[in-house]
Amino acid sequence: MEPQTARPFAHLDTPLSGTYRRVMGVFVQNKRRFVVHLRPEDVAEALRRDGGSGLSQETVDKALGSLAEWGNLRADPDTSRVTTVEDFYRARHLYQLSREGEAAERALEVYEQEIGRRGELQAVALEDIRVRLRALRDLPGHPDPPVVHNLLLELMGRLDSLAANASAFMGGLQRTIELQDVDEEAFLAYKDRLIAYLERFVSELVVKHHDIATTLRALPPERVADLLATAAGREAADAVPDEATRPAAEEAPSATVSAATGEKLAAWENRWSGLWSWFVGGRGHPCQADLLRTRARKAIPDLLATISVLQERRAGRSDRSSDFRALARWFAQSPTEHDAHRLWRAAFGLSTARHLTAEPGAAIAEVPAATSWLEAPRVEVSARLRAAGHYAKRGAPKRVRDRTVERESLAREVAAEREQTEAARRRLATGRAVLLSEIAVLDRQEFALFLRLLGDALAAGPPGPDGAIRTRTSDGALAVTLKPVGGLAEVETEDGVLRGPDHEITIVDLMTGPEPMAVRS
Repeated sequence: MEPQTARPFAHLDTPLSGTYRRVMGVFVQNKRRFVVHLRPEDVAEALRRDGGSGLSQETVDKALGSLAEWGNLRADPDTSRVTTVEDFYRARHLYQLSREGEAAERALEVYEQEIGRRGELQAVALEDIRVRLRALRDLPGHPDPPVVHNLLLELMGRLDSLAANASAFMGGLQRTIELQDVDEEAFLAYKDRLIAYLERFVSELVVKHHDIATTLRALPPERVADLLATAAGREAADAVPDEATRPAAEEAPSATVSAATGEKLAAWENRWSGLWSWFVGGRGHPCQADLLRTRARKAIPDLLATISVLQERRAGRSDRSSDFRALARWFAQSPTEHDAHRLWRAAFGLSTARHLTAEPGAAIAEVPAATSWLEAPRVEVSARLRAAGHYAKRGAPKRVRDRTVERESLAREVAAEREQTEAARRRLATGRAVLLSEIAVLDRQEFALFLRLLGDALAAGPPGPDGAIRTRTSDGALAVTLKPVGGLAEVETEDGVLRGPDHEITIVDLMTGPEPMAVRS
């Protein structure tokens, strides 16, 4: 039977993932206290003590069995408390973290730490690296191995911390510059401290980077090799032999130590190479310190540009509804109708289309303004417009054409349309409830107004408790109440018949009040 493959992350994608995480947390906490084996009742008691609301023993037993099946835990038979034959045949187990389960817990811990890492620019780490490099440089010819080992460990630890935190900080800073998941108020509140923080780190990096790079170049390569070999030999002395490194019977035990020393030395050489690339670099490859300094310097003007964008966004904010209310108040306060028209032209920029002119004698003078561009005759545009940017020739200006007749005709048309619209409003806005099926024949103006009011009412749902929909037109002049009554309604118009569900409609003119409805046959 083939051994089952461990799946230590399977418990994260189950409905009871929270329970499994609590159980694994108990084993991790006890492992830190050097408690290896736990019985199911020990786990249940720890959950009740730490979590406040413990799980039942049956639930804990099932969770332990599932975790052992996935490979997170290892179950060993518990024979220490067997007193009867029944106890011997009853399944009792001691549980401990498996290698796969422990590795998964460490991976999850690192994942949570990295997700929550805010990142920082560690100017103090630069000073620590500089001090420890100087201490390595000033060591005697035959230094004490523990001193060398500790200095190198501290040096590489500070470098790893500096690199990881700088990468996390610059990533978060870029998201801030791009305004991704950023509270604008909080960003504007601490922008000055952030810029000062960047400026301080850049100044520290310029000074410390030069000193560190000078110290690294001053160390002879053979001296560095001896120091790394000393640290590797000290670590290899504690290496645990395994099957892969066990020497043959005729080989001396020192072969194992030599193999472990070689592996440790290769690891230390790789770390020193990383330190060198961080502060010195190579031909054609700038060092990481220079790249970090360049990116931090560039972040300052980028932050200032982002602040400008936020300030412009704040300054450009406008409340359109309040603007329209103020404009409506000005219209209401206009002393005469002529003043209201002047305000309309000033607010919306409507004026005569004097710019739509052409050469004298062009065939557009007699074409009505409502004619489509596709149906109107073609007009030749003079080449003078492309050459000089204007039509006019030198000399006296042309006389302005008198448009009095056209304006009077347009005013008559507008007055006639307004009168027809008012007549339609007087016909429909009666203030009484009328069924759609009882409305008489509607002309085009009345039908257009009726369709607009019906559409506004249907779009203003949902209906109220009594099933009726109540709304007002956008100008606030008419109030409409629509209530379904069942059945089918037919509304006759000059162009046809509108059929649909019958409703009871009430239209009230809020400007003049309800009037008796004029019924036409």
